[in-house]
Amino acid sequence: MFNPSVWRFIPLLQAPGALQMAIDSWLLEGHRRGEHPPALRFYTWEPAAVSLGYHQRRWPEVWGDLKWQGRPVDLVRRPSGGRGVLHQGDLTYALVTSGLSGPRSQVYQYLCQFLIAGWRSLGYNLHYGSAGRGYIHNPDCFATATGADLVSDGGYKLIGSAQLRRDGAILQHGSMRLNPDPELCDRLFGVKMTSPPPPSVPLETIIAVLADAARESFGIELETRPLSEAEWRAIAPLAAQFSV
Repeated sequence: MFNPSVWRFIPLLQAPGALQMAIDSWLLEGHRRGEHPPALRFYTWEPAAVSLGYHQRRWPEVWGDLKWQGRPVDLVRRPSGGRGVLHQGDLTYALVTSGLSGPRSQVYQYLCQFLIAGWRSLGYNLHYGSAGRGYIHNPDCFATATGADLVSDGGYKLIGSAQLRRDGAILQHGSMRLNPDPELCDRLFGVKMTSPPPPSVPLETIIAVLADAARESFGIELETRPLSEAEWRAIAPLAAQFSV
């Protein structure tokens, strides 16, 4: 039995998108079965990728032929819902927990509070988006901002999140759009970026600040524990199911 106030913190990982999705899915399933404690981690995607929502069945043909810096852009399916997200110049967070009840919007806001607090301490104010259900017709997750998304005072959508629930266990993960390539965004979604991204802050600083905010917001301790060799062996075969 795990102490719910002690979460596992997995250090920053850079890896292909399908493997990152396999890790998130594996953490959720292990927590659902009572084998893993709640967890928080941050990661980046290498190579650049577009992740599709679990139920997303349509996307522009160009998405399968994109290249960035001479390398193909991966096409990956998330275990969570939502629409297409470009993972280039971003930092992704993922948390797995349980014991939360109430409407999905209420759980989103509870889990997002550490993001708002952390970015506020970095001098960047965020608030929830307000798009209606028409957003589902746009393949670009960052083209609109719903109540599950966090937007700056100037209108820049910094964080888009998605959530998956399994038997009371929750996976919430989201992309923080820090330094996207405007040309790649334009080729991908056909929409030019009109709002500036947040001021440049080292990833290590962002992660440290957000980890501290999570401790404060959720009243938890974070126990740093990288993935073990045995855990990597269990996770690696799962990656194939997230490739498109």
